[in-house]
Amino acid sequence: MTTAVPALTPTARALAWCLHLLVAGLFALAGLRAVATGRPHAAAVVVVAAAGLLVYGSGALLRGVRRSRRVAGWWLAAVTALWLVMTALTVDGLWIAFPLYVLQLHLLPRRAGAVAVGVTAGAAIAAFALHREAVTVPGVVGPALGAAVAVAVVRGYQALYRESERRRRLIEELTATRADLARAQHEAGVAAERERLAREIHDTLAQGLTSIQLLLRAAERVLPDRPEAAARHVGQARRAAVDNLAEARRFVAALAPPALDDTTLAGALERLCATTGARHRLATRLRVTGVPAPLPTAYEVTLLRIAQAGLANTVRHAGATTAEVTLDYRPDRVAVDVADDGVGFDPDRLPAPDPEGGGFGLASMRARVRALGGSLTVASAPGRGTTLSARLPRTVPGERA
Repeated sequence: MTTAVPALTPTARALAWCLHLLVAGLFALAGLRAVATGRPHAAAVVVVAAAGLLVYGSGALLRGVRRSRRVAGWWLAAVTALWLVMTALTVDGLWIAFPLYVLQLHLLPRRAGAVAVGVTAGAAIAAFALHREAVTVPGVVGPALGAAVAVAVVRGYQALYRESERRRRLIEELTATRADLARAQHEAGVAAERERLAREIHDTLAQGLTSIQLLLRAAERVLPDRPEAAARHVGQARRAAVDNLAEARRFVAALAPPALDDTTLAGALERLCATTGARHRLATRLRVTGVPAPLPTAYEVTLLRIAQAGLANTVRHAGATTAEVTLDYRPDRVAVDVADDGVGFDPDRLPAPDPEGGGFGLASMRARVRALGGSLTVASAPGRGTTLSARLPRTVPGERA
């Protein structure tokens, strides 16, 4: 099976070109020295040097050598054969042994490369002894030391390359993980914002539109016999529409409800009770217990929204004549209760929420309270009225936004 030679990094590519220049220069130098010194077989040395330059240059430029380990092996074998002929003709050919070690270690598999370097070093030692007609210490140490240095350099570079690749893969995995995390955080943020908007729309726009609808129905019932009463209901519906528009603009801008502008939570609840009593046939009053204290804006918004939703449900479903909102301050908690004397219901048999019939109010209120670590309870029974209770733990009051 043909396998590809490992791809070169920019640094490795620069080193490869340095190696190419070194081999070409050594082949040329051997040929030039043979001619300049008038050594025996000078013509043969020049021919072999030229062939070496041609074969090596073609291999360095051909893509097949870089892409196929098999082609690279055949090319390396041809270069090695020319080197053997060169060393047999002149001792100057021994200089090419060192770059040849590097090529063998790079192009051949790990074990085959080590064997090739050993054989090449043995051939260099034998050639040196042949030319000197004796085995000398420099003739043995030189090629052997060159082989050892080449092995150490190439193996060290390969280890650094593997470590660099491992780190590159880790960086890619980290980048991908960060992208996944950012995508998950974005999706979570989108889901949280959708949930916030759903709660705000239900507790403001939906409840306000319901109130407007009830007022217009009341006006329709008294027309044409009682035009003054109808006009009063229409005026109340118009004011409800104005308030609803202000609520819509504020929650789109993520600001506090208009009911909390320049007033306390108790003041906002007092205004809510007065507005509800004026718009509908429901006697509504506020009772404050405990010692009032500043609350975080999120607490005030949540308690006001729950009171609004509770009274809206009373007006729409309870058929009650009276309702009482209680704001209770305790050292460890703050609570809002909405109680009425209406027809009541069975909390365990509530219909599932649906877009046509509604039913999202309790789920929205529970989500609001749960987000602040509180609890919401509903006490009711058929014919015995309903009490809605929201409890929030007291925390260090936050800065009002």
